[in-house]
Amino acid sequence: MGKLPQYFIVDAEALPEIFLKVAEAKRLLETGEAGTVNQAARKVGISRSAFYKYKDAVRPFNDMLNGRIVTFQILLKNEPGVLSAVLNIFALSGANILTINQGIPAGGGAAVSIGAETSGLAMTMEELLAQVAREKGVVRCEILAG
Repeated sequence: MGKLPQYFIVDAEALPEIFLKVAEAKRLLETGEAGTVNQAARKVGISRSAFYKYKDAVRPFNDMLNGRIVTFQILLKNEPGVLSAVLNIFALSGANILTINQGIPAGGGAAVSIGAETSGLAMTMEELLAQVAREKGVVRCEILAG
């Protein structure tokens, strides 16, 4: 039985530059901006061998979650309309909400767990999280599981 891979979520700014360049080269290939690995590698300033060495190990977070069920944990102020505004952001983003679980408010806040299918997102996962976090009455928004 082989060793199971371990995965980490790491802020892109903390990654070595080679990983960011490999991710960009993969994006160029997927969008057709580069027709070959050689073209993509040259555009981002890496060797083909570096691309092949890391191509299967590097994926943007949004790609990893695309088409998957993701659980969002959101802490809301206990104010009328806050949950409704958050749900509206999800609807406008193209996420398909599958479950909503809100705890009883305590200490002026309520924890809400939202399970959503993300294949229809019209924005990146990061943009969705940022929009929710900016909404009046939202204390915190994060991905709990995906």
